[in-house]
Amino acid sequence: MTETKLLTENIHEPGLNTIAVYERRGGYRSARKALFDMSQDEVLEELKASGLRGRGGAGFAMGMKAGFIPKGTMDKYLCCNADESEPGTFKDRLLMQKNPHLLIEGIIIGAIAADANKAFIFIRGEYELQAKILAAAVIEALEKGYVGKGIFGSDTNLDLVVHRGQGAYICGEEMALLDGLEGKRGNPRLKPPFPASQGLYQGPTLINNVETLCNTPFIIEKGAEWFASMGIDKSTGTKMVSVSGNVQRPGNYEVELGIKARDIVFGLAGGPAEGRTVKCWFPGGSSAPVLLDEHLDLPYTFEAMKEAGSMLGSGAIIVVDDTLPIVPLALRLAEFYRHESCGKCVPCREGTNWTVKMLERMDEGEGTPMDLDILAGVQQNIIGNCLCVLGDSMAMPIGAMIKHFREEFVQHMEAARDKRNLTQEAYGAGELAAAAEAGPV
Repeated sequence: MTETKLLTENIHEPGLNTIAVYERRGGYRSARKALFDMSQDEVLEELKASGLRGRGGAGFAMGMKAGFIPKGTMDKYLCCNADESEPGTFKDRLLMQKNPHLLIEGIIIGAIAADANKAFIFIRGEYELQAKILAAAVIEALEKGYVGKGIFGSDTNLDLVVHRGQGAYICGEEMALLDGLEGKRGNPRLKPPFPASQGLYQGPTLINNVETLCNTPFIIEKGAEWFASMGIDKSTGTKMVSVSGNVQRPGNYEVELGIKARDIVFGLAGGPAEGRTVKCWFPGGSSAPVLLDEHLDLPYTFEAMKEAGSMLGSGAIIVVDDTLPIVPLALRLAEFYRHESCGKCVPCREGTNWTVKMLERMDEGEGTPMDLDILAGVQQNIIGNCLCVLGDSMAMPIGAMIKHFREEFVQHMEAARDKRNLTQEAYGAGELAAAAEAGPV
């Protein structure tokens, strides 16, 4: 099984992070083409025709999203979401670290499509090295006149700023990201209004993921038809997949959408250790509902994952083998989302906390089968009722774990209860023995 490399071709070439090596490989040629040989509408239509969908999680068509930006002479913004904090996802980190000028060129093309004159890269606070590399690349592009005033010698302006976050998972949500850029605490906003009409500084704003923007130079250079020829149905192009968990060769792999998920997990990542089997797997990061071994035979596409009851999400496959108990896994996941909840809305704030406490009861042997029904019901009450999808990000995988592994939850509770009772009996016998040895008081 081999990869289909587009974004990662020659990704490890020494010096690719510099503008000299990037241009030697044809870099910024697509940006010039979009600026001088095409109109804004033609760039926009090319992105639409390519079928490029967001690679950050939602899978929304990039061209359509850019088309929502209103016309006019007001300031318009493009925000690159580089706040890669979804557990299991580390693809954007590779792109920014190894090939930052590809992202900058993608931002220029995205800005042309949206007629944006100001752009920001909001990068995860923990990505200190990648932020330094990006900042250096932006300075190189500025010195060459590729960003700033009069880019490429034209009358088009594009300011570009690298902005570091402060380590908040919630800022991966687009509205919380905008608050973070404005210097506020990262909190979700009510929608509508949507970013396209009222986003950063209340202006029209296009928000796209790192990997999404990195695809645009190839689309402009080789054409929408060429890009759409890869993949199947409405899942076009290639996808970078971060594979982690119980596999022998974890890492980033770039594949053509439509490949069997089993070919990724076993063919590329080597599958679990010898003698182990896949218990379940997350198709798109920790927020994607878990699927079973049988679902590995499905094509890895936005549509197939949705039909199976999950989602492709950010493209992070986390594999869980048969050595891992499901209850501690569910508890650890719920603890993460409780910790990262901004606390602004009740279903998320209370639902994540309550879920953790219920799973702790089950793990300690104090839960009952009735608690499972209550826990599953609470997850349904969380989904779709929060200001953003953080609450859903916990509720969907927890609900899927209960659905697929209900019997294991029951067995875990019974085993934990038996262990607790034996401990209490042993403690009680020890107390009696100590009292007998001490004699009458």
